[in-house]
Amino acid sequence: MTVDQKEKPKGERIAKLLARAGVASRREVERMIEAGRITLNGEPVTTPATLILDTRGVRVDGKPVRRAEPARLWRYHKARGVVTTSRDERGRETLFDRLPPGLPRVVTVGRLDLNSEGLILLTNDGALARAMELPSTGWLRKYRVRVHGAVDEAALEKLAHGAIVDGIAYGPITAKLERRQGANAWLTMGLREGKNREIRKVLASLGLKVNRLIRTSYGDFDLGKLPPGAAAEVAAATVEKLNRRLAAPTPRRRRG
Repeated sequence: MTVDQKEKPKGERIAKLLARAGVASRREVERMIEAGRITLNGEPVTTPATLILDTRGVRVDGKPVRRAEPARLWRYHKARGVVTTSRDERGRETLFDRLPPGLPRVVTVGRLDLNSEGLILLTNDGALARAMELPSTGWLRKYRVRVHGAVDEAALEKLAHGAIVDGIAYGPITAKLERRQGANAWLTMGLREGKNREIRKVLASLGLKVNRLIRTSYGDFDLGKLPPGAAAEVAAATVEKLNRRLAAPTPRRRRG
């Protein structure tokens, strides 16, 4: 039998399949395997590379894992003052405390900080969430930002070449003045990296204080007129196409 004739391994990596089944993110599943919390047909799973066809015989902490459902995706309008994590050590209200009834277990695609609002994507597929978050995906995130201070439009234009703030390098950011409103102004901004509090830090370096930040889109998906706290499911055909697209090799983007 030649190399080309060898049969390909059957099944998927257990970490990937359990992420899609909604157990946890792929990385968290790997940690669960290291901790001996996952078994297959009664035997401990020792590597996340273990191949399985489905979740039959798989148990987490002794409990059987439900069959992986098809990937689903929702647009959700996060309100200001709500944290994105599933649990908050300070006891603050989380996004998951406010989810509409009837949703399955979901994870967020990326985050918005406490005082930011707008579009968050939710999915029951941990592997899909991770693929959408990867820097290599390079999805554009758009925002409307209200700032206090004197806006220098020339300084905003320079952000298209990136910025360095407190020793941290940020990629290209599009930023335009939308309108002035007394001592405040509204900006429209777009970026692809989305580092921690990136917009707030970059604008602070220009002498501008952000007092409202709304994410209006993430990649192909827009907030639209979705009210705060509401969720709208994305069509299954769209999610299927998205999965295929993310699984395909991504050509390298030129920087700048």
